Amino acid sequence: MIDVFRTPDERFAGLPDWPFSPRYTTADGLQIHYVEEGEGDPILLLHGEPTWGFLYRKLIPRLAAVGRVIVPDLLGFGRSDKPVAREWYSYDAHFASLERFALELDVREATLVVHDWGGPLGLRLAVEHPERVARLVILNTGVGVGAPSDDWLLFRELVRRAGDDFTPSRLVQASCVTRLDDEVLRGYDAPFPEPAAKAGVLAFPELVPTEPGHPSAAAMAAVRESLARWERPTLVLFSDSDRVFSPAHAERLAAHIPGALPAEIVEGAGHFLQEDRGEEIAERIARFVRA
Repeated sequence: MIDVFRTPDERFAGLPDWPFSPRYTTADGLQIHYVEEGEGDPILLLHGEPTWGFLYRKLIPRLAAVGRVIVPDLLGFGRSDKPVAREWYSYDAHFASLERFALELDVREATLVVHDWGGPLGLRLAVEHPERVARLVILNTGVGVGAPSDDWLLFRELVRRAGDDFTPSRLVQASCVTRLDDEVLRGYDAPFPEPAAKAGVLAFPELVPTEPGHPSAAAMAAVRESLARWERPTLVLFSDSDRVFSPAHAERLAAHIPGALPAEIVEGAGHFLQEDRGEEIAERIARFVRA
């Protein structure tokens, strides 16, 4: 049996712009939280490090007007269960839980929106289950193997040094152009009231394959190779002020995917462009879905 931390519900009470009722599904004894709003073809929104579905709160109402919006929290994040052993976390384990989630909710003809670590996970879902994904929206992320930027290496070192004292809201604020309200920052810290809850946020940076021998490398390389044959509609939408995923990165990614439109760049936004330009991004995605 896996030892897990389950964040108390009261930690999530009264968060700004988060009126959505919690829903849950269970696989292998682990509880996955998600919200679901709207009707029609699914629009599956995947978060990354160190966020949860709260990141998409500005997008959910707008996108619910054009589809069935589904926003899960990855295991280790948000209101989902958090295995306390760092060893549980791997690219394969996270993908297996996401795959089970998509099958459990019978996601088909989906618009898949991915950001940060949601990219390697969601893009793998797309290429391994293409019958379930009609189009992609790729926000500030990537997939593959290789030496990351100096800024990313600095981020990984900061997480290592912080350890149990790591505070997610500080990373989110440092990666935004906009000054976030205290209550918004509380939302990002809400899932992690004690060290036992933080195994996932501490593990994710270590799962990035910086060299070919890394445990995640072979699977991520296979996903990237498959994307070179992805011909379904794809919107690559990055921001202009992300120190890790630059506009040049967006252009290279769009050129790699046959179905991608020319990369679009959102001005005045950092890594968490959902915070800086949430309404604008929601409108761009809604137009893409309608088209």
